[in-house]
Amino acid sequence: MATTPEPASPQAPLPPAVLAEGEMELLGLLPGSSNYTFLGTLGVDGILVVYKPRRGENPLWDFPSGSLCQREAAAYRVCCGAGWAYVPPTILRDGPHGPGMVQQFIDHDPAFNAFNLAPDYQTELKQIALLDLVINNADRKAGHVLKDGSGRLWAIDHGVCFHTEAKLRTVLWDFIGEPIGDESLQSIESLCEAVSGELAAPLSELLLPEEIEMMRRRAEGILQDRVFPEPGPGRPYPWPPI
Repeated sequence: MATTPEPASPQAPLPPAVLAEGEMELLGLLPGSSNYTFLGTLGVDGILVVYKPRRGENPLWDFPSGSLCQREAAAYRVCCGAGWAYVPPTILRDGPHGPGMVQQFIDHDPAFNAFNLAPDYQTELKQIALLDLVINNADRKAGHVLKDGSGRLWAIDHGVCFHTEAKLRTVLWDFIGEPIGDESLQSIESLCEAVSGELAAPLSELLLPEEIEMMRRRAEGILQDRVFPEPGPGRPYPWPPI
């Protein structure tokens, strides 16, 4: 089993095209993942990446088989469409075990998660909560929010998102009933425009038409309600929570 590098150096998002270049060398499996998740390097520069091959996905009864890697790539696109940079650059490409998701590895301090980051990162966590609402994230654990060496927050693990049925399960329920700030509403407006514009073609290659339509409706609902919603329907928390 591979061990991750010493945390945690400052990082900036890589251009996605960089992730498409170079041969991938696997260093080993990352521990604690429900699907096969590898740490690897790309090219002569040895860029660290996370690689989740499609063939390593465990089947789920409520998501199409082999689609989790596509949902990870779609979450990155949607986050960028809102003008946010919380999801590490993520693409689909071929690798040692076939096609899969390749994402920039985030060197982070594992002592931090969404629970103990909350006092100092209210604005960022509110935006991540809105992202989860839009993409219908069924698994926002506290440990899926990372802090790198520069103090920047990142959001990872978006394989079980974009379902047409309400499946939002998250630990980020601290903002229930609070008004959504104007800046965040502008970000959602920008996303709605992008979904009908520059994101239309890329998302159509990753998601079903009905999944894109329901995402658009959720975004429009945020603009209409302008407050953080109550939990439900269904079980509102992931398990385990961290």
